[in-house]
Amino acid sequence: MIAEIIVNSSSNELNRVFDYSIPDGMEVKIGMRVLVPFARRRQPEIGYVIGIKDSSEYECKPIVRVVDRVFDEKRLALAEYISHRYFCTLGDSMKLLVPPGTSSNVDSVKSKTERWVKLKDIESIDLSKIKSEKQLRVIRFLIDNIEAPAIEVLEFTDVTRDVFTSLQKKGIIEFETREVSRNPFYQKTIVDNPKLALTEEQKQALQNINRNKYEKYLLYGVTGSGKTEVYLQLIEKVLQEGKTALMLVPEISLTPQITDRFIGRFGKIVAILHSRLSIGERYDEWKRIKEGKAKIVIGARSAIFAPLDDIGVVIIDEEHDSSYKSEMNPKYDTKEVGAFLANMYDVPLVLGSATPDVRTFYDAKQGKIKLLTLKQRVSQFGLPEIKVVDMREELATGNRTIFSRLLYHELNKNINKKEQSMLFLNRRGYSTFIMCRDCGYVVKCEKCEVSMTYHLNENRLICHYCGRTMTPPTICPSCQSKNIRYFGSGTQKVEQEIKKYLPQASVIRMDVDTTRTKNAHEKILSDFKNKNMDI
Repeated sequence: MIAEIIVNSSSNELNRVFDYSIPDGMEVKIGMRVLVPFARRRQPEIGYVIGIKDSSEYECKPIVRVVDRVFDEKRLALAEYISHRYFCTLGDSMKLLVPPGTSSNVDSVKSKTERWVKLKDIESIDLSKIKSEKQLRVIRFLIDNIEAPAIEVLEFTDVTRDVFTSLQKKGIIEFETREVSRNPFYQKTIVDNPKLALTEEQKQALQNINRNKYEKYLLYGVTGSGKTEVYLQLIEKVLQEGKTALMLVPEISLTPQITDRFIGRFGKIVAILHSRLSIGERYDEWKRIKEGKAKIVIGARSAIFAPLDDIGVVIIDEEHDSSYKSEMNPKYDTKEVGAFLANMYDVPLVLGSATPDVRTFYDAKQGKIKLLTLKQRVSQFGLPEIKVVDMREELATGNRTIFSRLLYHELNKNINKKEQSMLFLNRRGYSTFIMCRDCGYVVKCEKCEVSMTYHLNENRLICHYCGRTMTPPTICPSCQSKNIRYFGSGTQKVEQEIKKYLPQASVIRMDVDTTRTKNAHEKILSDFKNKNMDI
């Protein structure tokens, strides 16, 4: 038998099928990942089996070994769609479907294992013959608990590993190595999220979504109109039909909030996939999904490739967000891939937003997408009053700070009332650009031709496109003037100014610079939610 294999390569010249013979006794199926000898390379190359046939016109090398099965016919169709739609090799599109961290080396991520200990034969143990107090503590612990992780037994009985060795030699205990899941939720305090009564608008929206055929829907609801509750109850109906659900959010910072609500409602059948998880955690979540232990997947862009079977609904929240377009190879538009996936399973694609993408909204107005509208907020509060302040007038009256007098007054009022404030700014760093006041020279990145942003803590200019850094100049490179000035405000500057003018306030800043570490988003949001911070 001959396997038709796509080699794991980004080269267009190798973007074709290669034939390999299947050794006797080796079971090979379509969708399997295998290792094959290729060209003159010393190490076997990763390949993907896309077909099986009886014979080949070529003399074929044999497959070295089978690794795993990573896709079925539907996932193969998805990989072929991505390859044709976004002009990448089939090998590149296949990489999107494999377990995280294993696209270039199948053995780079290992399952996590734990050593468990248990009594060999409880009935035959004669405690009167055991003279060691430490050994007795271990035996009694295991009689009460039957079995436990070895590290926990050591901790609870306060003994050393030598005690284990002695008991093992006597034939009293035995060890077993078990695979354990790296759980990204282990630090979470999960609060029940009970099912809520829907408003008439929410009921109408839910009823209008046909779960039995492919159709696009735009859930267009004002902020606070309860779109997430519609998603939750839609997914509940899908689960009752024995199907699975895919829910995408654009930002990692949104994931903890959405995840808390979903786990509070559905429990352990929720899996999470995003880039801030460790490779091991992503790998284990992927395996849980593949094995059918997780029925709901929540994640950012790449979660669209989660190995879910029998999908019942695809939901893309905040569908207007630009982060749904991948700018890394292979490039793809998540909304287009989601539409292909929903069409393939013949299920609804639900796009949600309070501020839809112009093209999505136009298609909804033209009838290409079914429009579901939520005009009313769930709470009794109306939409907030918006006030626009002209900072030129503030400057004319002598206010040279970055805060208008109105904003300063409102912040101060909130602090006195023990209420919280949130300030949004679309620039990180301290100053948005540095300019010479004499000749107008602006420091720009040599590669990107965009102005570099000044970061106070590092005392560096940083390009937010390519990451290039440099020391801020003290003399203008163009006219040699010393009249260098810092203009604009970034999140660092806002934080510093708050501390200067409102020293009594506790302040927390959330941007790319403060959320580089794991769970940083969640910690900041939790601190604010628990009212540990004023601003």
